[in-house]
Amino acid sequence: MIEILRERRSIRKYKATAIDTQTVDVIKEALLRSPSSRGINPWTFIFVDQKDLLQKLSKTKEHGSEFVKDAALGIVICGDETKSDVWIEDCSIASILAQLAGQSVGLGSCWCQIRNRTHSREKSAESYVQELLHLPAHLKVLSIIALGVPAESRTPIAREQLDYTKIRYNTYDR
Repeated sequence: MIEILRERRSIRKYKATAIDTQTVDVIKEALLRSPSSRGINPWTFIFVDQKDLLQKLSKTKEHGSEFVKDAALGIVICGDETKSDVWIEDCSIASILAQLAGQSVGLGSCWCQIRNRTHSREKSAESYVQELLHLPAHLKVLSIIALGVPAESRTPIAREQLDYTKIRYNTYDR
């Protein structure tokens, strides 16, 4: 697991290669094994592999979602706010598990934040995705995880470059 974390970087460029069914099944299983508060599992995952929909999803935000169009797969991570008051946390865990599962099978990925982002002056990014994918109102959209065969290579961050000042023992002032 630590090697997956060491190697994982956000990948925004993908080869025009489909992801095979067995690999997609691994990602599905990882998502469905994602922990959630009290085992409520408030999430729903929309797997998008149609190029026209990926193109439309790449326009979800004014900036920062364009890479989705080149992904082989976009996973829209949704949470049911009527089932859990911590759907955001549960969906965040699922989002990173999708990325780590992808990394473990040789895929690149990037998180596209949707919640609290704008599509345009008149519309939120979440509303845009909800309309595009015909989501019911109670399903909130946290993120889109883009996955694909990497067309770029990014150097892992060296252990010596990690910010160890973010780690404290027992109290903040130690």
